[in-house]
Amino acid sequence: MNRRGFLAAALATASCGTSRRRPVILLRSGWQTENIGDIAHTPGVLHLLEEHLPEAQVILWSNALENGVGEMLRARFPAVEIVSGEPEDLGPVFERADFLLHGSGPSVVARSHVAAWKERTGKPYGIFGVTISIEGEAASAALSPDYRAVLGGARFVFTRETRSLENLRQAGIQGPELDFVPDGTFSVDVRNEPAALEYRTKNGLESGQFLCVIPRLRYTPYHEFKKVDWSEEKIRQRTAANEAHAEADHAKFRETIIAWVRQTGGRILLCPEMTYETGIMDPLLYDPLPEDVKSSVLRRKQYWLTDVAASVYAEAAAVLSFECHSPIIAASMGTPCFYVHQPEDGIKGTMWKDVGLRSFEVEETTGAELAEAVLAVHANPEQARKKVADAVAFARDRQRFGMERLKANLSGQAA
Repeated sequence: MNRRGFLAAALATASCGTSRRRPVILLRSGWQTENIGDIAHTPGVLHLLEEHLPEAQVILWSNALENGVGEMLRARFPAVEIVSGEPEDLGPVFERADFLLHGSGPSVVARSHVAAWKERTGKPYGIFGVTISIEGEAASAALSPDYRAVLGGARFVFTRETRSLENLRQAGIQGPELDFVPDGTFSVDVRNEPAALEYRTKNGLESGQFLCVIPRLRYTPYHEFKKVDWSEEKIRQRTAANEAHAEADHAKFRETIIAWVRQTGGRILLCPEMTYETGIMDPLLYDPLPEDVKSSVLRRKQYWLTDVAASVYAEAAAVLSFECHSPIIAASMGTPCFYVHQPEDGIKGTMWKDVGLRSFEVEETTGAELAEAVLAVHANPEQARKKVADAVAFARDRQRFGMERLKANLSGQAA
């Protein structure tokens, strides 16, 4: 059977008592640990592989396992082998694996690693649930010749928004199967119920009675907490943009917070998706609030991991966020969610419309409109939860399609 043969034939042979081994998938995923959304991509795709390809052996290749992330993944996926390193360190792994799957993310983040796999092994690979931006777009990355070669050599390239799919076609990428498969985070299921229950109990957060609110600057100030190759001019421009918009953006969230506390009697949890956000929630959200509202506002000043956040979001009435992935995590838990998109955050916001959820453009939306939308959840929580459930069901159906295409493209030479 050639490499495009269906895995089903290999499995049928295995069931007949031959020595044919399980196919091996090498999942390249894990981009950073300072962001619970970037962390969430990995367990989301691992869950999909577990659900749709239980017959395969999965090796996770991640270079972002610090700060407790590796322990969280091992606890949820004990059967998954986890490796780290550069391509030159992973020769035996490359030899064992039959297919390289690049996981969900803001781009083909590890395209140099995919290129090394392609060059060293000649084995098939695919790209699952990514954004493909082009020049002239917010958060764009030019499609260099090397980038085009990686895309063009794949068996499939599945984008997490239809806008990215259009970009691939307009860029003339030919060869791989192109389609829309939503962000892997829509299937995240990591939980830490004991830690979340302890936190909620200690802080008086009753199930269904609190609103989670996540701040964000227009540009993530990576230069403040990790090494980046940015010029002084780039830092200056990004800092100026953040300073120009931070107050106006977060004033809209404060209006929603005030309305929630005064009209529902519920509480607010200010919480981070990224590490730096623990430092901006006070000046931008908490400090300017009226005193009668402040007493109902709790601040999560310690960064957390995806499993604890997911378990807290699962018990919230709703999640309101400038960050994209906390609402997706909330949606995967069945919780109503609102994503307010800032233009500097790129085209990934279009995924909300793609799966049937509404997003808000920060510069086209008032605080009163946000408050009205969030209060509608309090007025009719069942209707809000059904809408989220329908969107997640659609996203997971598209992901099932992506897993079926992976199965169809797995090498038939796993023997």
